[in-house]
Amino acid sequence: MFQLSLPVLAAIFICIQAKLSQDELRSFLQTTYEQQASQMCYKAQIAEFNYETDIKNKVKEELTTNTTLESAAWEKDIWDKYFKDLNPEDYSSDPSLQRQVRMLRILGNAALDKEKLAELTNVTNQMTGIYSTAKICPYTKQECDLETEGLSLEPDIEEIMKNSSDYDELSYVWTAWRNATGAKMKNLYKNYVNLSNEAAQANNFTDKGAYWRFFYEDADFIERMDALWSQVEPLYVELHKYVSRKLKMRYRSKLDLSGGLIPAHVFGNMWAQSWGNIADVVRPFPNASKLNVDAALKEKGYTVQDMFRIADEFYQSMGLLPMGVCYNESAGAMVAKPTDGREVLCHASAWDFCDGETYRLKMCTQVDFEDFITIHHEMGHIQYYMQYKKQPYPFRDGANPGFHEAIGDTIALSVATPKHLQKIDLLKNYTDSYEESINSLMDMALDKVAFLPLRSPHRQMEVGHLQRLRSRRKWNTHWWEYRTYYQGVKPPVDRSDETDFDPGAKFHVPGDSQYIAYFLAHILQFQFYKSLCIAAGEYDPANRTIPLHKCDFYKSTAAGDKLREGLKLGSSKHWSETLEIMTGSKEVSAEPLLEYFEPLYEFLKSENEKIENFLRQFFRPRVRVNIVVLLFNHANPNQTDPVSSNNQTLVEDQKALSKDETLKLVIS
Repeated sequence: MFQLSLPVLAAIFICIQAKLSQDELRSFLQTTYEQQASQMCYKAQIAEFNYETDIKNKVKEELTTNTTLESAAWEKDIWDKYFKDLNPEDYSSDPSLQRQVRMLRILGNAALDKEKLAELTNVTNQMTGIYSTAKICPYTKQECDLETEGLSLEPDIEEIMKNSSDYDELSYVWTAWRNATGAKMKNLYKNYVNLSNEAAQANNFTDKGAYWRFFYEDADFIERMDALWSQVEPLYVELHKYVSRKLKMRYRSKLDLSGGLIPAHVFGNMWAQSWGNIADVVRPFPNASKLNVDAALKEKGYTVQDMFRIADEFYQSMGLLPMGVCYNESAGAMVAKPTDGREVLCHASAWDFCDGETYRLKMCTQVDFEDFITIHHEMGHIQYYMQYKKQPYPFRDGANPGFHEAIGDTIALSVATPKHLQKIDLLKNYTDSYEESINSLMDMALDKVAFLPLRSPHRQMEVGHLQRLRSRRKWNTHWWEYRTYYQGVKPPVDRSDETDFDPGAKFHVPGDSQYIAYFLAHILQFQFYKSLCIAAGEYDPANRTIPLHKCDFYKSTAAGDKLREGLKLGSSKHWSETLEIMTGSKEVSAEPLLEYFEPLYEFLKSENEKIENFLRQFFRPRVRVNIVVLLFNHANPNQTDPVSSNNQTLVEDQKALSKDETLKLVIS
């Protein structure tokens, strides 16, 4: 008589388990899976948070790895038993269940075997450890004891990048940071790529880039992002032209702008991704009143906790949920850099511990306007977590990754308006005029518009490099090819494929975080902002006498209602449906961004055209001049803004020069 062994019986039992009916699957997801997934997520998040707030603690690092392996083993077991062979099309009568099945069939890194998953976890931890503990010697003492005299990224190095106008010091710091980070993780990143691609392929994706793009639910995602860039590129080009001339005035012969490229270390930011710290250098109307929120915060004696409370109050003023738990240090939040000797990962982040109660922020906060805005961004994540906490576990996420990054930035657009800053008594003696509006828009463009072309080099990392379309021996060269082509920046010193890995100097690359989400968020936030402004009665598209950039929806519960309706859905709907609820449109569009910056765009075009027209009239056609190398402050090196229309115009200023003198200035 034929008999079945115990292993065969077990296999049959598992197979029977996998063939759950629609009602059985729904019940399993609502009870057993919901409870176990939430508990496992909580355990993993606690371990990771504890490690990132004590990065050199080997016990916490080991616990993080073990918890990751435990979580992966549980996920793999559940997947094998219940989700592996499910077909979403079999659940079309229940769209919610069908959508959950579509997500649950993706196993992620848990698809790797235990040894390789441990290796991937360790490689990622090593890279983030290098990044978070990196120190450099001061410019004035380049041979130092790093332990006792070394400078950390936050706040030391960032303060130098923000405040120094010494071209050589900035070049040194820029280079030293890359030597201390990217160069040390180059081989680790190769292992990360191999293991990440292997995990993606185990999930039936061609590579990690394809795995990331899955969560955007858009077969034409790359083409859509390229189309959005085409919409905004003309605005960026005009901004780049204008800023390059202003920087030339500051650094004169030190600054080589050949090829129309700006050295990447002179933007006041380690990665040239936000140019706000050079606002005083490039502001069009320096004699007009300006924002100085840093000084106001210090004058009023603001503490770190004060800034979080003010941000929380903004959300509550819209009828949204209070978020005091997320910045409560006694409840585990880290909102300032520890002074007890711990090394921490300072990169600001918001944490959802999956239990519907525990939310934390991690940030080495400084009392300044930049971090004030960052706080609003991070609390946008927290608000999103809280709003969708009642969704089934598979739906507790943003409509797509770009949505999550856009929410806090949408709020910050309102917070950063002079109108709002006056309301909360952080701006005084401000007169609303054309000059002030252009200055304000320039300040915003230096943050928002300057960031946009960075999506291309990072996208190539996520699409091209991870897909192995380029030789890994040329990673650094390709990185700078993309940055020069799209962003118009270049390294201030020679770079080598043999020793350098400059992408690793930016947290998101070693931190296993996709960057294209930020580009999409920079587009979406203006769509959300416009919609909330209309809901608040702060903007009427049919009446452009009150421009979009002056809207402040503070205390508007109507705007809060519209925002809440989208946030509470999590990822339970396709992003286009959520976008329609929040904006009235199913399509992502850059038009609201362009509408917001329209006055600045017209100003920049006008100023840039003045210079181009002058060059066409002044020089013979055969003399070719790259306008970005002009040095206009010939008469008075201390003159702040010779191009500005509230001073002597460029053409009038240049009339005093002979042709030979002008040519010397142009080619200097």
